[in-house]
Amino acid sequence: MNLHLDMVTALILIDNDSNRILAKYYHPAHADPKAVAAGATKPNPFPTLKDQRAFEASIWEKTRRQQTDIVVVDNLAVLYKHSIDLCFFLVAPLHENELMLHATLTAFYDAVAMLLRHQVEKRSILENLDLVVLALDETIDNGIVLETDPVAIASRVSRPKPDAAVNLADIQLNEQSIMQAFTTVRDKIGQRILQG
Repeated sequence: MNLHLDMVTALILIDNDSNRILAKYYHPAHADPKAVAAGATKPNPFPTLKDQRAFEASIWEKTRRQQTDIVVVDNLAVLYKHSIDLCFFLVAPLHENELMLHATLTAFYDAVAMLLRHQVEKRSILENLDLVVLALDETIDNGIVLETDPVAIASRVSRPKPDAAVNLADIQLNEQSIMQAFTTVRDKIGQRILQG
């Protein structure tokens, strides 16, 4: 039986001015030793911030005018999805399943769209960066794809509705409610004492 976990190298959000909005690079703990020995994958292809920025600039230049969904940059598969004023990039080794990677990127994008009420733009991403990062963590963990269902991702991340919370100002405390609480406590203690 051949078990395989789909691995991701990075997920990056870049705006139309090629500025980084969000970037998360993964250093997989379970890299295939044969692939590393053959030079197909590196344990950490972008160890420094300078390397990361250079890679981001190269993928931005290569994808900003193309109409495809996937390109190869620096021997890595780069899947991308444009939004209003930013672009989502999913980076993975070339040997990974492109359909699974596309499903992962689409699920993350759709989950973010649900969380932001379909306003996937730079301003709303920056205002709700906590939700976006949580959605990313629910989608990918340490480079391993966890979930490809956008509804499941969004439901794990979404904030509770404001009307679902208990408003403490609406609770009435008066002498009668305090006496009822005291009587209930006294009766329960009496029952426990009688039971032994």
